[in-house]
Amino acid sequence: METSSKWVRMDDGVEVFMKKWTNPAIPPKAILQISHGMAEHIERYNHFAEYLTHKGILVYGSDHRGHGCTGKRMGNLGYFADHNGFERAVDDLYLVNQEIRQEVSHLPVYMFGHSMGSFLARRFMQKYPHAIQGAVISGTAGDPGIAGKIGKIIAIREIRKKGGKVPSPFLNRLTFGSYNKKIPQPQTEFDWLTRDESKVKEYVDDPLCGFICSNGFFYDLFDGLEKIHDDRQIRKVPSEFPILIVSGEDDPVGGRNLKGVHKVVKQWEKNGLKNIKTAFFTQGRHELLNETNRLEVYHFIYHWLTSQF
Repeated sequence: METSSKWVRMDDGVEVFMKKWTNPAIPPKAILQISHGMAEHIERYNHFAEYLTHKGILVYGSDHRGHGCTGKRMGNLGYFADHNGFERAVDDLYLVNQEIRQEVSHLPVYMFGHSMGSFLARRFMQKYPHAIQGAVISGTAGDPGIAGKIGKIIAIREIRKKGGKVPSPFLNRLTFGSYNKKIPQPQTEFDWLTRDESKVKEYVDDPLCGFICSNGFFYDLFDGLEKIHDDRQIRKVPSEFPILIVSGEDDPVGGRNLKGVHKVVKQWEKNGLKNIKTAFFTQGRHELLNETNRLEVYHFIYHWLTSQF
C-alpha cells in the first residue's frame, strides 16, 4: 500500500487536507471517498483503507474543516465556518470529489460516511447525487425532531452569550451524555464507540479525537440534521441510487433498538428510494470499522461495493 496527501483550497480560502491510499500491484476497480465522523480525523481509517486497496479499491479521504490537519491549519478544532457551516462541509466533500475525478476519471466513485460524516454524505446525496455511484452510510441517526429544534435554540443562545468558536461542554453533554448508559462497567467516557478496548484507548490518547466542539458547530449540526430529514430534499436523490446502511445493534447514536435508523430507511422508502440494503451487526457499537469483528464488516462493505459494478 502507498499513501500520499495534499492540500486542496476551498472556494472560501480554507485549505482541506486530502489523503489517498493506493496499491500499485493491483489494478483498481473503483474508488471509495471517506467522510469521517465528528471529533476524529481521516488517518483513523488507515486500516480499512489498507484492506480495500489490497482488494483493488482506491481510497480517498479528507479532514473536514474544524477536524484533523484541516482544523489544525485553520487554528480551530470543532468549528466549521462563520456561515452555513454544515453546507460548507458538504461542498468541501464535493470539491474533494472533483479533485479525485481529475486524478482518476474512468472509475466509479462511492462514498462512505460515518456518524457525522454520514449526515454530510446524506446531504451530499441530496445535492450532488450524480457525483457518486452509491453510498455506504455507517453509524447514522434519525431525525431528532423537537430535541433538535431545542438544541438549535440553545446553540443560538450560547453563540450570542459566548461566541460561535467557543467549545460547548453543555451542548456536548446534551448530545452525548447518555451514550455510555447501556455500557456495562465503562472504563472511559468513550466506551460506547467500540467493544475493542485498545481502539478506545487509541481514541482517548489521540489529541485530534474526542475534543469538545463549538457552539457554532452544534448549531450547524442541528441545522444539517433538519435538512437531511426534509422530505423535499430526500426526493432530490434518484430513486435507484444504491445505498448500504450499516449500524451496530448496540450503537446509541442509532437510538434504542436502532429506532432512528429504521425511521431513516422508512422515510427514504416513503420518498421513493428503492435501492436500499441494511446490515445490523449483533453487539456492535458505534464505530463498526473499529469493532472486534471489524474484518467481517470490511468484507460485507467490500462485497456490497463489488456487487454495484
